[in-house]
Amino acid sequence: MTRTLTFKVVVAAMAVLFNLVGTAFSQDASSANELRKSTADHSMFKVLQQEFSSGPQVTKACLTCHTEASKQVMNSIHWKWRFDHPVTGQKLGKSEVINSFCGNVASNEPRCTSCHAGYGWTDMKMGPPKSQTAVDCLICHDQTGKYTKISTAAGHVAVGEVPSKAKTITGAKAKPIDLSKSAMSVGMPKRENCGQCHFYGGGGDNVKHGDLSSALYDPSVHVDVHMSKDGANMQCSNCHVSKNHNWAGSRYHVDAKGDSGIRKPGARRDVATCESCHGNTPHKGPNPLLAIKINDHTDRVACQTCHIPGFAKGGIATKTKWDWSTAGKLKDGKPYAEEGYTQGNGKHMHTYMSKKGNFEWGEDVIPFYAWFNGQVEYTKQDDTIDPSKVVEVNKIPGSPTDPRARIWPFKRMEGRQAYDKKLNHLVMTNVFGPQSDTAFWTNFDWAKAINAGMKKAGRSYSGEFGFVDTYMYWPITHMVAPAKEALKCDSCHSDGGRLASVTGFYLPGRDKFKWLDILGILAVAVAFIGVTGHGLVRIITKGRRTAQ
Repeated sequence: MTRTLTFKVVVAAMAVLFNLVGTAFSQDASSANELRKSTADHSMFKVLQQEFSSGPQVTKACLTCHTEASKQVMNSIHWKWRFDHPVTGQKLGKSEVINSFCGNVASNEPRCTSCHAGYGWTDMKMGPPKSQTAVDCLICHDQTGKYTKISTAAGHVAVGEVPSKAKTITGAKAKPIDLSKSAMSVGMPKRENCGQCHFYGGGGDNVKHGDLSSALYDPSVHVDVHMSKDGANMQCSNCHVSKNHNWAGSRYHVDAKGDSGIRKPGARRDVATCESCHGNTPHKGPNPLLAIKINDHTDRVACQTCHIPGFAKGGIATKTKWDWSTAGKLKDGKPYAEEGYTQGNGKHMHTYMSKKGNFEWGEDVIPFYAWFNGQVEYTKQDDTIDPSKVVEVNKIPGSPTDPRARIWPFKRMEGRQAYDKKLNHLVMTNVFGPQSDTAFWTNFDWAKAINAGMKKAGRSYSGEFGFVDTYMYWPITHMVAPAKEALKCDSCHSDGGRLASVTGFYLPGRDKFKWLDILGILAVAVAFIGVTGHGLVRIITKGRRTAQ
């Protein structure tokens, strides 16, 4: 009996039992939603029963009661777009880092800051607005479902007459907002509030994260067992709990090993982890030995690895590759686009745009797996790169010898983006600016766009550019599947399984270790002989007793 066959027999037996485990991750949805009920009907407040001509006017009215709210928001990463990493010491956040999507915020503010939690941030170097009335209360608290920001207006919303071509950050046609109705509707944030920005990052639905899309507004149990109305029907803030308008959970500083203190959804937590609700021994079932063995994985494998077997579900694709080097091609002197991909919901997606280059898309994507200790490190603009290799825009450190590390699933975004050929630095580019002579989306001139972006950011630039291949990693934590869809043992414990490229440790069923394999085969053989011999003895002795 070969090593592979022996292990497959064991795996097959365990897989059958695994299907009997049942739903281990049940949620107390009613308790979670009870915590979300408001104690005030804002339509009764006279200060809100007036016509408003701008978002800041609404905020001014809100502050008459919620006197400290703006101060709290202005101390959060949602406002600052800056995160001082307590472990690596790096200055991160949207205002600081380069990504492999639209690149950088500096010089592109009115477009990028359309998703800022405020109004009117037009210059990264100046920092976010200083006025408390610049905080946008409604983007998180509106319950009319009609409040949304204009995609190119630095966070402002449509009021009064709206330009015919104006669109919202979700890509819909912009329409005037009744700010009074929005103000009188306010309540606790729902998925619709969070999703406007987080589902549409990177320039479109599910473009960036892969596990955050409009499919989560009303998902099936298959798409997300926590958010489905047929599942736990949870909201984002049931896990990402707020304290003084600071939200639990960050992709920059992750508790990869999990918070073991068990709390109900909506209860106070400083990090948003699976373990903070489910604990470190969540698996139960009719077979206690199997449950114990599966629970034995939690100190080495993130819950998401088994329970999110694929992302970009629900008919909404995610971008998996973005090649900026091909951008700028024109037809008859005009920019053009090609739609070569149709996603599951029937929508045709662009695979080339003069403004952005070539793209590839994916649905039900199998994650990239790696050891991860939670402390993300970024390649900053002034870091030296090696253009002969794939540049990791962000690095996901971890190893099997690191007690903080677990095997995690990621979306690995493939990119090709501009860099300084002399200094060997990634560069910042000015892509947005309808009235600008330097914006790439206006004149399709990389030299002008890079020079303008670097100048606006106050960075050194040699004047010579090229393009380099990049990877960028996004932790996968949403789109949790039902327990019956979780990975089975042989998904990883087999030749060519999901963890084929995760090295540095011995994985039964995948790795060859001669003496251990021999011992395993001997153990199976001895067990088989023992069981068979015991059965034969019982048959023989039973026959003798019958004869007597």
